Amino acid sequence: MSSHDPRCGCSSHPLSRRSLLQAGTAGIAGLGTAGLMAPSAAAAGRTKAKRVIFVFLTGGISHHDTFDMKPGAPAKVRGTFDPVSTDVPGIQISEHLPLFTSRMKHYAMVRSMGTGSNGHEQACHMMLTGRLDFPIGFSTAKVPSPNEWPSMLSVVTYAKRNERRNLPPAAVLPEPSVNEAARMRPGQFAGRLGGTYEAWHVNVAAQCPLGNGACPDCFRFEKDEFDHATANIFNTPELKLPKGGRGRLRDRVGLLGTIEQQRQFLEERSAARKLDQSRVQALTVLADPKTSQAFDVENADPRTLARYGKNKFGLSALMGYRLLDAGVDFVQINLGKNSSWDTHRRNFVNLERNLLPPLDLSMSALLDDLNDSGMIDDTLFIISGEFGRTPNINKNSGRDHWGPVFTALFAGGGVQGGQVIGSSDDLGAYATSQRYMPENFSATIYEALGIPRDAHWVDLDGRPHEIYRGQPMSVLYG
Repeated sequence: MSSHDPRCGCSSHPLSRRSLLQAGTAGIAGLGTAGLMAPSAAAAGRTKAKRVIFVFLTGGISHHDTFDMKPGAPAKVRGTFDPVSTDVPGIQISEHLPLFTSRMKHYAMVRSMGTGSNGHEQACHMMLTGRLDFPIGFSTAKVPSPNEWPSMLSVVTYAKRNERRNLPPAAVLPEPSVNEAARMRPGQFAGRLGGTYEAWHVNVAAQCPLGNGACPDCFRFEKDEFDHATANIFNTPELKLPKGGRGRLRDRVGLLGTIEQQRQFLEERSAARKLDQSRVQALTVLADPKTSQAFDVENADPRTLARYGKNKFGLSALMGYRLLDAGVDFVQINLGKNSSWDTHRRNFVNLERNLLPPLDLSMSALLDDLNDSGMIDDTLFIISGEFGRTPNINKNSGRDHWGPVFTALFAGGGVQGGQVIGSSDDLGAYATSQRYMPENFSATIYEALGIPRDAHWVDLDGRPHEIYRGQPMSVLYG
């Protein structure tokens, strides 16, 4: 029988307990119960959100060098970056995030997030499914697999399956998180929920010879030159709606400019009831001006391109914003090729030159557009990776994987900005207050999307599973 784990307000079992022990019992042992208790149910439900945009910094961004700096730590921990003041008195972040510094009044920084693993595959599964445990038969050798828990995107697709809508409720772009061998990270697909409820995977990133995924520019960790594969940033999208959407586009459609012609042709022919209605429906959806504009980001006006940055970080953020505006409820943006944020070598050089500037620019543009459009009021905006970095700098001036603690940012949807939630110790190694786990993270997203607390999903064998496995992070709302 499972027991209650006060760290996330969820049930625990041997697998999750082992995972938590891997995260470092030394840090947990020093915490008081009050600091770890999940928010009470009475305090929950203050979110004003009805949409979520989640920016996933795949590879694990270093919290020490961005949002949880340790200037008083030894040199081998604090590194070479300096903290600077922000528009919120008392809050400091990295000097290499100047646009963030003038927008911290919008963000709640949670400096006490944690997962139970230092491995990319396991930690990705935890963050993207919102749970610490693994299903029976789970293996990182075969991905995707039905022996994975469903992604949060797939759970949302299932939970909203009976809603009448033009677009799928959940989408991920610009491509899945993969490693340099082009192997998928687990936790990104429908898994035990089954392919019927697969989220909409908008796979559009032009392939890079230096690894897969949305790197801002094609850089090598040990060198300064770039090596771009193609002149374009995105390939023509594979316009394919998932089964969980309103019909499935069965054939790949080529250039966006042909969609409207296809739609008109099919409408004429469908009058005679001779063609597949689902294909007519899907093409009609994708021919909508807002949807087609969402994909056509490389041709955005020059001012918009300058604000976001004409690279995979910037244009992925712009595409995510436009899909949200077009009617997708939950958009996940994967930023970083498999190892972009995995700065084992030349951490400070690569962060300063290649990673933080495009992140700073694109996230600030996204926040500004959410604010200027008024969408921020009912949109929960999240930025997080799957883990942080080891306190000590390694021999290659890099940092290694660290699951016990990292920082996540939240804004919008009623979140009280300008606050720091939770803390890590003087070395940035372990949480010292208000630790939150993937179960809290996913519950916060589900609550923002209006999923009832007693909702369940049913697996391939007909067994029900609870959607909420922890308490939402109601402390975000003040």
